[in-house]
Amino acid sequence: MANTAVSIGRLRLANPVMTASGTFGYGEEYAGFVDLNRLGAVVVKGLSLDPRPGNPPPRIVETPAGMLNAIGLQNVGVRAFIGEKLPYLREFAVPVIVNIFGERVEEYESLAGILSETDGVHGLEINVSCPNVKCGGLAFGTSPETVGEVTRRVRRVTDLPVIVKLSPNVTDIAVMAGAAEEAGADAVSLINTITGMSVDIDRRIPHLRNVTGGLSGPAVRPVALRMVWQVVKRVGIPVIGLGGIATARDALEFLIVGAKAVQVGTASFANPRATLDVVEGIERHLAERGIGDVNEIIGTLREGGEL
Repeated sequence: MANTAVSIGRLRLANPVMTASGTFGYGEEYAGFVDLNRLGAVVVKGLSLDPRPGNPPPRIVETPAGMLNAIGLQNVGVRAFIGEKLPYLREFAVPVIVNIFGERVEEYESLAGILSETDGVHGLEINVSCPNVKCGGLAFGTSPETVGEVTRRVRRVTDLPVIVKLSPNVTDIAVMAGAAEEAGADAVSLINTITGMSVDIDRRIPHLRNVTGGLSGPAVRPVALRMVWQVVKRVGIPVIGLGGIATARDALEFLIVGAKAVQVGTASFANPRATLDVVEGIERHLAERGIGDVNEIIGTLREGGEL
């Protein structure tokens, strides 16, 4: 068997395949389909300080090559996660990365402080796509200044690896990645969903109660791959790629352009074993080509090679 281990800062993963926040629940929901210990890491559903009910339905609609969602960051809150969800995850050897978000910088800082003192949490993923209520509802991730501020505030209260999850709904995502790196992030993950909408032509109303939602699935993969390639060129910290990954071939594209790891998201809704299928597919790819270490293919894109 080839070596499939990769490192994200101080975080050591048995393989480069992680779950994507919001698509894998808190881990237990998929345990009947996937051996969690076979994954590189489990990234749990985003957490806020207090429970959130999310947006009213309808809040998911299928698209020709993916889906739109406007769940509204529904979650149980950090205290319920620690008391009710985390004990199950502690039964496994897989690293647990907790995605956090807030409407104020202080909320990110509080969440990071609480989780840093919690046994069984191995890393934090910072969702900067949440609206900043102090800036008129603009997402934290739309300016390098706010990306940097959130990252610095989280960094000063935790020794855990800090991953900043970047929004694609910006002019230059590489600038945002650079701001996260300069503020102390250990890694960045990208992309989050692309804002979109869908209309019921018979009733002439939006399919989503929220009107707009986040587009994910195969439709966004080429965009995500391009952005990962750009960010890899800009920063020196590890980059985690996600967006439309459903197969090992998809994942390998991201690794070749320089991602150190990948996250599988929407594919898990159609195929609950998608994450494990990607792990096994990468292992087969390495074995069939006699490659002894997955790190040998990371960042090996031949831009000047013959087509």
